Formats: sequence, C-alpha cells, structure tokens
Amino acid sequence: MTSSTSISSLFAWEALDSRGNPTVACEVTLADGSTGAAMAPSGASTGTYEALELRDGGDRFDGKGTRKAVANVNDHLARAVLGLDALDQPGIDRALRAADGTAGLHRLGANAVLSVSIATAIAAAASRRMPLYRYVAESGSTPLLPMPMVNIISGGAHAGRSIDIQDLLAVPVGAQSFSDAIELAWRVRRGTVLEADNRGLNTALIADEGGLGPVLPSNRAALELLDAGIRRAGLMPGEDIAIAIDVAANQFYDPATGRYRFGVEARDLDPTTLIDEVAQWCRDFPIVSIEDVLADQDWDSWISAAQRLADIQLLGDDLFVTDSARLTRGIEDRVANAVLVKPNQTGTLSDAHSVVNQARDAGFATVLSARSGETEDSWLADLAVGWRTGQIKVGSTMRSERTAKWNRLLRIEAELGGAAEFAGRSAVASLSTSPAGTP
Repeated sequence: MTSSTSISSLFAWEALDSRGNPTVACEVTLADGSTGAAMAPSGASTGTYEALELRDGGDRFDGKGTRKAVANVNDHLARAVLGLDALDQPGIDRALRAADGTAGLHRLGANAVLSVSIATAIAAAASRRMPLYRYVAESGSTPLLPMPMVNIISGGAHAGRSIDIQDLLAVPVGAQSFSDAIELAWRVRRGTVLEADNRGLNTALIADEGGLGPVLPSNRAALELLDAGIRRAGLMPGEDIAIAIDVAANQFYDPATGRYRFGVEARDLDPTTLIDEVAQWCRDFPIVSIEDVLADQDWDSWISAAQRLADIQLLGDDLFVTDSARLTRGIEDRVANAVLVKPNQTGTLSDAHSVVNQARDAGFATVLSARSGETEDSWLADLAVGWRTGQIKVGSTMRSERTAKWNRLLRIEAELGGAAEFAGRSAVASLSTSPAGTP
C-alpha cells in the first residue's frame, strides 16, 4: 500500500554552481504533494579518496557538463526509489547505493546520488511540517548553533595559488551567540581589508569562497596580515578571535619524492620541516585549528604531526573524506582529533551522519563543511544544527552562496529565541578543556 510519504516522482536538471560550472539539481515529490529540491556542491581541492563526481567529458563546458549524471537521476535512481517511503532515509540511501553498485559511486556519480538523498530529506521534512534541522535530529536531541569558521584570506586552489596554504579563517572564540560570532567575523574581514589597503595590497581579488586573495611573498605573511587585521578591527587575537588554517597539503605534495613545495617561497620541505614550520606558526599566532597539514597519502607523517601538534585541533578533510573506514584508521592511529564532514565526499545523507556519530563516539570534534563550488541552497546549515556538529565552515561573510548558509543559521537562532544554544569555544577540540581567554 502506497503511503502519503512515498516518493512519487523525481525531476533532475543541470544547474550552475558558484564558479559557474554545471552541477546536478533534483526535485523529489511525495504522494501527498510535498516537495524538496537540492543541488550538489563541488570541490576544487579534492581528496584522492572522495566519491566520484561524474562529469560528461568532451567539449561542452570543457568536459565539466553533468548531463550524464542528470540522466542517471531521471532514469536509474528514479527507478530505485520510486514508491519508497521518504521517511526512511537510511532505506532510501541504501537503495541509491545499490543502484550504483560501486563503493565510490563511480557508475552513476556522487553528485547524482547526493542530490536525490538531500532532496528526499527536505521533502520528508516538508511533509512532516518540520524545519529540516528538527527533522534530521536524533530523537531527544536539541538544536545546537555551531561555532563558525569564517574565511578571511585564501590561497591554493581557491585563489590562483597567491599563497600555498589554502585558507586562513577567523574563529570568533569570544562570541556568546551565533549572531555575535558573525558580527565579530565581519569586523575581522573589514579590519583585514583596511590593513591590506594600508599595505598597498589588492583587495579586489576575491577567492572562490569569498575570502581575500592578495598576492603575498610568503605563507607567514598571510598570517601576519590576518593577525594585524584582527587588531585593526579593535579585537584581541586569541581572546576575541582565534585563527584556523586549511593547509590543503595535497595541493603542493609530490608523492614521487615525499616532499612539499612552497611555490611562493621557492622552497621544498620534507614532512618534518613542514610540521616544524606549522608548529612555529602555532607558537607565534593564536591558531586553534589546522586542517590537512599533510597529504592524504602521507599517513606516517600524520602520526608525527599529531604528536607534535597535540594542543591544536588537527582536522582531517582530504585525509578522511567523510569515509567511515578511513576515519576508523585515523582513530586507531591517533592521527587527528577532528574530522571535516562534506556530504558530497561520501554521497548520501545517511553516510555523512554516520561519520559525524562515529567521530563523536571517538571523542573527535566535528566540522560540517561546504565546498568551494557551492550553490544558494542552505540545507547544510540545518544539518549542522540538527546533527549538533558544533562547528561549521562555509566560506566568508560575502557572496550569496555563502551568506545563504549564514542567513539560515541567523534565522534558526532568531526562531529559537531564548532556547537557542550556541556551541561556543568548547566545540573546538583544542579549546574544549582550556579556560576562557586562553586558546
């Protein structure tokens, strides 16, 4: 017997992401008329072990078209889920994986699968007349507004390699609410623009995630600029604002030699030297989180980094790629203490949620993250609140695909009113046991 929440139709189309590249969009309609739509994001700095983002190849969009993935939604994936109950998200996601039949979604594409998975959850929440953050929450849990990591300066694959490391982010550890955190981050961005202008740097260069992309002589110079920008904003580094770094070491790692190339500085570093350099940055600046400090293939060096940087939130993105098996190895080998969760790295809502729970059970901090190629969708904000990830990373305080997520979180906080709970500084692994004011 067909229930009112069974899936009655799927409709997919090719849409554009924030870089103007094609992506997959999907609308799911239920028997009761409820609908949900979602677009798959896309990364530029991608991990070796991510689920496959299916592209068409050929001349159209220089091979980046997604018509094959769209056709897979309208054909194979539609046949797999039509008639299934949308309230059974794990069952939907199992059917999607079975339709593909490969571990990395290489046949139908993670972009195709994710669009259906997320759109189904949105439709189910609409059918239940619930906001998505309440629908995805586990029974008995309460909403939690996350601590934002806000992109201020970018390099690497996000900014034409103006510097080697990929992102420098403000973490508003002095904030008492989410809205307070966003205001503090806005002040840091403005202060950094003023400082960069004062130094004669080009602030018109805006990176993929909305951060500044000035051409600088060294990676350390970017840290110095951000530290000065915090002070120019009238804030105290380490007390009001801490710093997070996405090194994205995959982007400048040579697996043939096992060395890392700082192109801006014309320097080659072995893993030990790179760890030493990052450790020195952590001594000189109020850094509380380091992401992808080493390449995802350099596992032994990750163990060394975890020992050397024991007081820092050591965050795995390319290393773990939202994959349960890789996270299990990371937990066993103690290579990190936090995991970045990107739903499109694994392909389904259920698998991403499972990684969040696995990390939490192991005592790891969790950071839900957008991609550099984003859309105007805001479902990521609801997932962060409902799953209680504690931290979120979606980009800067400008560009609509970024502000869509911040604005959704601001609305959720306003709706919750006095019941709004903010994760605060304790959500960051390196700050969870330290007293206030001492990152």
